Amino acid sequence: MDTDSRFLPIETPDSAGRMQFTDPRAAVQRLQQLYAEATGFLLSHFSRLIEGGTPDARYRAFYPELRLTVTSHPNVDSRLSFGHVGAPGIYAATITRPDLFEDYLAEQIGLLMRNHGVPVTVGFSDTPMPVHFAVAAQSVLAVPQEGVLDFSLRDVFDVPDLNTMNDDIVNGVALPQPDGAQELATFTAQRVDYSLARLQHYTATAAEHFQNFVLFTNYQFYVDEFEAFARRALADPALGYTGFVGPGNQEISDPDAPLKPLAKLPQMPTYHLKRESAQGITLVNIGVGPSNAKTATDHIAVLRPHVWLMVGHCAGLRNSQRLGDFVLAHAYLREDHVLDDDLPAWVPIPALAEVQVALQEAVAEVTRLDGYELKRIMRTGTVATIDNRNWELRDQSGPVHRLSLSRAVALDMESATIAANGFRFRVPYGTLLCVSDKPLHGELKLPGMATDFYRTQVANHLLIGIRAMEKLREMPLERIHSRKLRSFSETAFL
Repeated sequence: MDTDSRFLPIETPDSAGRMQFTDPRAAVQRLQQLYAEATGFLLSHFSRLIEGGTPDARYRAFYPELRLTVTSHPNVDSRLSFGHVGAPGIYAATITRPDLFEDYLAEQIGLLMRNHGVPVTVGFSDTPMPVHFAVAAQSVLAVPQEGVLDFSLRDVFDVPDLNTMNDDIVNGVALPQPDGAQELATFTAQRVDYSLARLQHYTATAAEHFQNFVLFTNYQFYVDEFEAFARRALADPALGYTGFVGPGNQEISDPDAPLKPLAKLPQMPTYHLKRESAQGITLVNIGVGPSNAKTATDHIAVLRPHVWLMVGHCAGLRNSQRLGDFVLAHAYLREDHVLDDDLPAWVPIPALAEVQVALQEAVAEVTRLDGYELKRIMRTGTVATIDNRNWELRDQSGPVHRLSLSRAVALDMESATIAANGFRFRVPYGTLLCVSDKPLHGELKLPGMATDFYRTQVANHLLIGIRAMEKLREMPLERIHSRKLRSFSETAFL
């Protein structure tokens, strides 16, 4: 059956008008009600049509919206990097999955109320909700591809729209909304929904399991160590961890319970050691390469984690380094190129003091070395990230000269990408690498070359990353989320 949307009436859910709130939790509850109404409306009509029903209207629902009006210049604590707007005006954000972001939304709304002394308004926005995202959030149903149904899906429902599903806000090129409102949040609802769906696809775990402290690695060994640590942690209730989740959303709370291996692992297997209020640790095995690093961070960023760290292998570039030595990145040479259009290579990526200190203290605690002795096993300096795994096979006069000029001490394919995307998305970042080869000095990554020192250090590496996260978790958010990450004109939401 062909359906011409030009002749179909538009049917939308009935709803009350906008409501004002002075209680953050009440505002979030209203957002949840509107979201449930919108998704329920789309799901009911979608379910009826895929069972053979006939479309008699174009079915449209809208994302809920949070709105704030500030009439005077704020007098806000200048130490704060978020939780306030910079000037009088109207600010708005479309909201999705208020159930998933309940605590985050209540916290951000509460800060706005406290810093500006004004209520917020909640109602439906003018942004249509794509049926794909409504179905993904509410049902195990799948949206058929175009041509499978007897009607064109886009004639009857709204579909994802790149005009509202992009990174214009974080890239600093977003224009005011059509009614003049400025952006209140870092991402639009459609952009968040897109990433939530991608996370399930790439990691084989649902967004609900992700924790606020994220480790990235490029080596399977760290996954094995993370699972072993998680089982030890679950056996000790005093540590506060409540569960461990592996690919396929398998969750255990018994340290001896098995995790079934999946028949086919996802592209980026992900594991979550959970605590109350998502204060645990997530480990993502992103594999090798800047493209994977960008993909993972592009999507995890919408969850607004408190920090992410890279803990993986690298090539040591100095003759004085040994296999197994650590490298704490203080700067990055960016030759990964995957972010050139979003964040040009001339933009400096600063080291974040709180993260650097936590990592260095964690190395000292785990290795039992401190001060000048710590220099025996750890270098600080520039880490170069490239997009060519076999860079050493090229004419050495080019790459080696650039590496020498930059004073780089290590090279990998992911760290600068993760740090740069953390900078771009306002997510605190850091890098601690372990030297696994020294190609400039004849120590290539070949079987049988690992020493006892190297094996011990790799085992310690994951523990150092975990300990650094635990230290950062103890800090107030205002300290972790540095003003270094905020531009001249920022969204109020973290």
